[in-house]
Amino acid sequence: MLVGLLWKRVCKAISLLNDQETKLYIATAGRLRLQPPLPPDGKVDLRGRPSISSRTGKQKACCFVLVYQVLERFAYYGIGANLVNYMTTQLHKDSVSSVSNVNNWSGTLWIAPILGAYVADSYTGLFWTIIISLLIYARGLGLLVLTSSLKCLRSTCTNRICNKASNLQVILLYVSLYTIAIGSGAVKPNISTFGADQFDDFNTKEKEIKVSFFNSWSFSTCLGILLEPLLVVYIQDRFGWGLGYDLSVIGLLLSIIIFFMGTPIYSYKSGKERNPTMDFIKVPVGCFGNVIFTITPIAIAEKYAVYIKGFLLSLFFIGP
Repeated sequence: MLVGLLWKRVCKAISLLNDQETKLYIATAGRLRLQPPLPPDGKVDLRGRPSISSRTGKQKACCFVLVYQVLERFAYYGIGANLVNYMTTQLHKDSVSSVSNVNNWSGTLWIAPILGAYVADSYTGLFWTIIISLLIYARGLGLLVLTSSLKCLRSTCTNRICNKASNLQVILLYVSLYTIAIGSGAVKPNISTFGADQFDDFNTKEKEIKVSFFNSWSFSTCLGILLEPLLVVYIQDRFGWGLGYDLSVIGLLLSIIIFFMGTPIYSYKSGKERNPTMDFIKVPVGCFGNVIFTITPIAIAEKYAVYIKGFLLSLFFIGP
């Protein structure tokens, strides 16, 4: 009886529902071992223990994610907004090739989320995919700052006649840009999902708050985009490209630090998600199979029976 009362208090402390099924394991050594089940949504804390709703997740955890989004969008658009202008004025490339290169870079950045989502769902999970992607992102942005700041990596000008960028300068620029594209793109599909995972879908109130989280997410994104032309572009035009990209680096570093600060109060999904590879393959295979098995000679004859009948009648009445 004492054990049952103690177990009831434990379940109440970790906010389990009254009608939720629980299990109590008693060790053979005679010591009582309390092992509450996972919450209905399967969330755990940083140490892998069942998450306690009063300590982890919800709005207090999402605040770190939203502030991260403002600073990360500020850093990203500080790179892309003036990139064509940077290639034409600093690397002395022609406008057509500059626009083409920026479009290729943007396309890579929007394809990378497919890779990031696949890796997160199949192997590393949301949190570790975000961490790895942010480290890649920061390395690429740091390299971009070096290429725009160091004199040895910039084009030289004599009597207002500037030489084109060397192969080394162009290679370093593209390596930095595509590293940023992979890192930033891999974060995109995971960070918003990670923020939404801080709410319990089995709790009606939290489910309603989860809807408003996406409104706050969109506002944070637009706020970061708004701050970028007010600061970064102005500083790049007035004080130099290196200083402008320094602001982007500072914004990204602050976003990473703030995201890490919320690590103790985040709630995490336990275990790995089901590998979506087979589901991804089954969709086109199933569509192709349906086309093959539905378009048969009998189906074609039934669909075009009127036209076939008319053609045969015309041959009968008109003749050769």
